[in-house]
Amino acid sequence: MENGKSKNPYFTIVMPTYGVEKYIERAILSIQKQTFADWELIVVDDCSPDRSGQIAEKYGAEDSRIRIIRHEVNQGVSAARNTGTKAASGEYIWYMDPDDYVDAALLEQVYASIERSPAQAVLFGHVEEYYDKRGNLQYTHSICPKEHCFKTAEELRPHIVELEQETLYGYPWNKFYRLSYIRELKLEYENVKLIEDIVFNIQYFMDIETLNILPITPYHYGKKLEGNLTNKFVPDYFILHRRRIEMLFDQFSYWGICTEEVRSILGSLYGRYILSALERNCNKQAGMDHAQRYRWCRQVFSDGLFNELIPAARAKKSMSLRIALLFFRWKRTILCLTMGRGIYIVRRFMPVVYSKVKSGR
Repeated sequence: MENGKSKNPYFTIVMPTYGVEKYIERAILSIQKQTFADWELIVVDDCSPDRSGQIAEKYGAEDSRIRIIRHEVNQGVSAARNTGTKAASGEYIWYMDPDDYVDAALLEQVYASIERSPAQAVLFGHVEEYYDKRGNLQYTHSICPKEHCFKTAEELRPHIVELEQETLYGYPWNKFYRLSYIRELKLEYENVKLIEDIVFNIQYFMDIETLNILPITPYHYGKKLEGNLTNKFVPDYFILHRRRIEMLFDQFSYWGICTEEVRSILGSLYGRYILSALERNCNKQAGMDHAQRYRWCRQVFSDGLFNELIPAARAKKSMSLRIALLFFRWKRTILCLTMGRGIYIVRRFMPVVYSKVKSGR
């Protein structure tokens, strides 16, 4: 497809890079194979300790659309994305992870969608690919949204909670954003673990009016059954995810649509995070004994956000969440701690079973 008329590319792809020498070539090749050619790829080498930067440089030397920017010291994924954003020159920007890959028609499909219906953002689905510690693919799970072109804020906003429920709202790599709007907002990724993506998206989506949703799954999202960030112990896991739910609650309150259905969905999501935190508290790295876990649970039960959302929460499919929500509403501390311990044992000794149940939600 010929698209070289404009001085600036139509799409800027920002790829923050650190420790991904096994995967980055596949990611870059999946961009070069795109059937839509009017793009630039900015690889931000975040002081990677391996050959990731050199591999990207090799492709940059052969393809003028590929640029490499280096950080002198490691700053993290948020800073790398911000560096890429500052250097971007496209109409739309897309943040792709270097250990993933995409189907060849993605850019052309997004471009065609924008031509049909101009939008401030374009969203699409993905395929979760689960790998064991040896790199062998164990199973896949596709998440494909329904097609829709939202043209007003009133039409769009009630749908956002469904996107969050389907795990499609938080990610940055399943969305193309209008670069001029990011710059108008002076929006940057915050340097915070686990929730930097959703914090960015909540701010970007706060006042937009137009969004195109494509019913496709071109993005292949690699997940390790062991060893990725969501599996590693993060001391502030619960604090961070409580902030996530509170920001979502504030967003719907700002929009004036914090309905019973919204509270129910946010409550069930919050319940998942509480249940996961109960399990993580059993990890030795948490440094918590039974008495401390008990006090932690009681503190959660007395929290205002808990009492705002958990009474409205409903679990439609997950039996384990349904049971957990009953325990939460009853504020039965011992039952909650016992359930957390059980999940910890399953996660530790049967990670494939745990991931399959979790991905099936």
